[in-house]
Amino acid sequence: MRSIVILVFSFFSVINLSAQSPAPASGKILAAAYSKAAKEKKNVLIIFHASWCSWCKKMDASINDESCKTLFEKNYVITHLTVDEDKNKKNLENKGADLVRKKYHGENAGLPFWIIMDKNGKLLGDSFLRKEGESSNGPGENVGCPAAENEVTAFIALLKKTSRLTDDELKIIAERFSKNNQ
Repeated sequence: MRSIVILVFSFFSVINLSAQSPAPASGKILAAAYSKAAKEKKNVLIIFHASWCSWCKKMDASINDESCKTLFEKNYVITHLTVDEDKNKKNLENKGADLVRKKYHGENAGLPFWIIMDKNGKLLGDSFLRKEGESSNGPGENVGCPAAENEVTAFIALLKKTSRLTDDELKIIAERFSKNNQ
């Protein structure tokens, strides 16, 4: 009986320790994404998100929708960096992710915030919606999870510029993301 108690205690101790282990550092995640992108001749879509963020969940649901998943997977290595967790879930955050987000002016953008990089880590685009003639270096309004017509239009324009998606495929993605506005 005593050995069963010890075994049960050991089992729950291991589960508790693994549940609290820190998330991988952002540098490690990004290095793996860039390496995979180079091998597969793709760009990298980095999504900054948090477990509590409903719009982050809508973004993931849209990308992973049956109609869109293969289209994204053929063109992008998609990775997530976790930021802005509640104090009792800080262990979910990727160390350094907040600095990466800040580098691309997303620290005050809200979530989700996303960027598209090439295989070498060069910025190709971001989730900022900019007005005509506005500088592409500074932040505009964060599209987040595209839903409104102007947000979806801007998202599709960036996907067209950074992928091999056809106009018909982009139309499928636009239709799916438009459902986020309903």
